[in-house]
Amino acid sequence: MSVDSTAPGRSSRLPSLTGMRFFAAFLVFLFHLSLLDAYSTPGEGHGPFASVLKNGGWAGVTFFFILSGFVLAWSARDDDTTRAFWGRRLAKIYPNHVVTFFLALVMYAYASATWGRGIPNFLLLQAWVPRDDVFFSINNPSWSLSCELVFYLLFPVLHRWTLRIRAERLWGWAAATAAVIVLLPLAVQLLPAGETFGPNHANSPLYGHSITQMWLVYIFPPARVLDFLLGILAARIVLSGRWIGLGVLPALALTVGAYAVSLTVPFLFSLNAVVVVPFALLIAATAARDARGLGTAVGGRVWVWLGEVSFAFYLVHQILLSFTQERLGFKEADSPAAAVGVAALVAAVSLLLAWLLYIGVERPVVRAWARRARAARTAGTQDAVRPPRDDSNRPVTVGTP
Repeated sequence: MSVDSTAPGRSSRLPSLTGMRFFAAFLVFLFHLSLLDAYSTPGEGHGPFASVLKNGGWAGVTFFFILSGFVLAWSARDDDTTRAFWGRRLAKIYPNHVVTFFLALVMYAYASATWGRGIPNFLLLQAWVPRDDVFFSINNPSWSLSCELVFYLLFPVLHRWTLRIRAERLWGWAAATAAVIVLLPLAVQLLPAGETFGPNHANSPLYGHSITQMWLVYIFPPARVLDFLLGILAARIVLSGRWIGLGVLPALALTVGAYAVSLTVPFLFSLNAVVVVPFALLIAATAARDARGLGTAVGGRVWVWLGEVSFAFYLVHQILLSFTQERLGFKEADSPAAAVGVAALVAAVSLLLAWLLYIGVERPVVRAWARRARAARTAGTQDAVRPPRDDSNRPVTVGTP
């Protein structure tokens, strides 16, 4: 196995990974679109659209989880503090979550909302509850933020641990992590099935499958930390110059092939076990290419912009889809053209709302937090080089009462 001995710096920009974020978010959108009555049928008689996309939602989220670990490890700074890191990540995800939480309540979720569902959702604790009416409550996609919150809490520890791994052993640790992810469904399927997903999921590939087993493999935060850790290890491999030189196109072909295979395997294995390794390889290959300054087709300005608003798009799209069906009554399409037209309209409105959320909430809050953090660092530096003074303006010794 050849190894790329050129180790890129953490300052290398990765625009292609930003652009790829939108593809993952749009894949989740298409999956949720395929669950609407107008695009799917209950039971096993799904049409080709819903059949091809039946694992799109799982795949998109798995991509995000691996990418999150990769990007955070890639951009980690030696002078950063745990408190500052946590503050930045909360400023990134929580304001958008709060806005979309209440938007979902107002537009459609008020009919089924209860305190037992709303409070865990609002606090991003819903993924810890093994009940589909809780972890999929209010704004369905927000369950993944519950996992992301755990990732952020653990990242300082996980990153310090991976930094202690010798470069020649990184591939071994990545392979072991991937093996646990792949084998987890095998262990979970031995557990009692218990309650299954019922009529509320009649259009979904979830229907008839065990809630507990699915939760343990796909929703439970400690299980999904493995995807995040794999992303961290992949970043360490590239940064340490241990990348094997796999190109973006071969990695993409491997990913497409793995997704096709995921459509044929047993349900628990289709959630993320089949695609997790190809996704990690694709992300690493793309980052390695960007770091060499070569770029990709998704690293241009338009794709980067789409990637920047993809988080907001991910949070708003299900609200629009649910509103379209539950409140506007779009249950059937008169023709394929009408079905495509409604889908395009919902996607366009979702993108518009995502842009407004990005420029009105996400970006201002992140920038405000950054200014506050810079001011705090500046004040700390000044305090470190200039002795504090008492009320009489005379120098005093640090620590003196």
